[in-house]
This record gives sequence, C-alpha cells and structure tokens, in this order.
Amino acid sequence: MSSNGYRVAVIGATGAVGQQMLKTLEERDFPISELKLLSSERSAGTTITFKGKAYTVEAAQPESFENIQIALFSAGGSVSKELAPEAVKRGAIVIDNTSAYRMDPNVPLVVPEVNEDKLKTHNGIIANPNCSTIQMVAALEPIRKAFGLSKVVVSTYQAVSGAGSAAINELNDQTRAILDGQEFTPSVLPVNGDEKHYQIAFNAIPQIDKFQENGYTFEEMKMINETKKIMDMPELAVAATCVRLPVVTGHSESVYIETGSSDASASDLQRLMMEAPGVTLEDNPAEQLYPMPANCVGKNDVFVGRIRKDLDQSNGFHLWIVSDNLLKGAAWNSVQIAESLIKLELV
Repeated sequence: MSSNGYRVAVIGATGAVGQQMLKTLEERDFPISELKLLSSERSAGTTITFKGKAYTVEAAQPESFENIQIALFSAGGSVSKELAPEAVKRGAIVIDNTSAYRMDPNVPLVVPEVNEDKLKTHNGIIANPNCSTIQMVAALEPIRKAFGLSKVVVSTYQAVSGAGSAAINELNDQTRAILDGQEFTPSVLPVNGDEKHYQIAFNAIPQIDKFQENGYTFEEMKMINETKKIMDMPELAVAATCVRLPVVTGHSESVYIETGSSDASASDLQRLMMEAPGVTLEDNPAEQLYPMPANCVGKNDVFVGRIRKDLDQSNGFHLWIVSDNLLKGAAWNSVQIAESLIKLELV
C-alpha cells in the first residue's frame, strides 16, 4: 500500500452494481490512491464523478490492469472469464460479482460475516455470491454455529433490479401503461435469451434465469450449491424456489430451516440475530414490525423478522429475510471483501 491508499479498478462502472460499488467505496472512504473505471466499448467515454473528481470510463482490456492491486468486477460472466485471469496475471486481486467463478473449487466464495477466513486461500480471484444467497447465509450462519443446521427450504421474492436497468424500465413502463389503459408488449423478463417474455407489473414470475434439466432454474441451483459451499456443508439439504416480483429494489425470502437440535426456541434465534454482525432484527408482531423491501433500500444490513417455531416439527423454524440486493447482495459485500483483504494483510 502506498501512503494514501490502493490502486483500484472497477469493471462495469456504468452499470447498476458498478455505480453502487463506487457509491459504497466513497461512503466507506475506502483508501484509494488511484482509481480506474472500466466498461464495455459501448459505455467507454462516459464521465463519472467520484469524490468530486471526474473520471473518464475506459474500455476494459488486459492492459487496463497494469499496476492495479484490487479489481472489482461486475460486467457479466463472459467479461470476468476473459479479463479476470489477465488482471491476476498483472498482479491484481479480483473480486468478481458474477457467477463465472463461484463454483470453481479453487476460488473462495465469500460472505465476510460467514467465512472471511477463506480469503486466505485465494489464488488471485475471489467470488462474490449470488445476492439471494448472501442475505440468507448471513442470517443462517449464527444459527448453524449455535444449533446446527440440517435443512433449508427457501422461497424468494426478488426485485427487478437484479435483472438490470432494462427490467426496471420495463416495470415502470408496464405499470404506467396498465394504469393508463394502454397496450404493451413485454420484452425483458424473464431474461437470459428465453423466447417468451411476460408481464411483470402487477404480476409474479416464478422463473429467474434458465430452467435446468432437473426442473430447477439456474438461479435456484445457484442458491442451493452456493449455500453448501459457503457453509462448507455439502451434505446440507437445500431447496429453492425463486420468484420475480414487481419491486424495484430489495429481495425478500421466506426461509424454513431445521436445526441440528430441538433445544432452540424462537427467542434463542431472535437473540442470535440481535448479536449477529451485519444483521438487524425487526421482529415484533404485536407492533406489526417486520422487514420490508421498501424500508431496506440504501441500507447495508440484512433484516430478519417473523421468526417462529414450526407447529409440527420440533427443530423447524420459519424466518423472513430482506436485504437491498444491490448493496449487501452485490456492491457492499464486494467492498467488504476488499476491506477484509486489507484487515487480514492479504493485499
């Protein structure tokens, strides 16, 4: 480290997550001596202001990473596959926000509150998990530590911002069209090259990403496989159903878990949430207090409520987990990883 910070690159700087990364770096006063903003050829030339200084976004190429120490990637999996190894070759540590390297056995998949120590095993690339996975494991890890964990069944209610700015625009346009009695043709959701597109305004779409041969979507399989990897529990029973809702920002999850022992009570779990790093408990049915996506926007924490014991299963519990998918689900977790690298003297 130089006397006044690190040499940092943000790849995908003009995108929704890239913008949040820059905002988070600024809010955290992350120690930066040199900042390089990179994007696709299409977005190159854009001017972005960071801490009062104007930066011109450059087209990302292998040479862009000369002398860079920390590279925050959020420009799509194909870009990460192509350029992350080039950045590492030039001495940078890559923190990748795509799914490109998450299940690579040689790449640590990190949520700092859960498995920060895994950073010590990195070989140049560190993967940032899926947004839905991050908020769930941040809440479940304290429970796993205290009482064990044998089963997780999650249903997600995911915001359209997780599918990018085109999905946000489509939600807004469709909502106006329906309210004004106008016709429209869906063209964005579900994404990832599917032939059919559906209305998202005033609707729920039970598909996020492509369907796999086993009947689960890729998003659901990401949650299943990433949860097992982050918690280092290949034997953990996990099932997921992922649904897109007409919410702009903030993913919600209904999570059913079975603990390793039947000694735990709902109040035990509430106490654990109160003490857990990066988690805020909002759980008071008498006052109708529970997490909602509208209230979590712009906040770094994971919010947990509706904690209750299952009526039939002695070791079963239900939780409601909400978080800003662009922050804890992406930008904030990435910057947290960078802060952990500094703390652990790994950069």
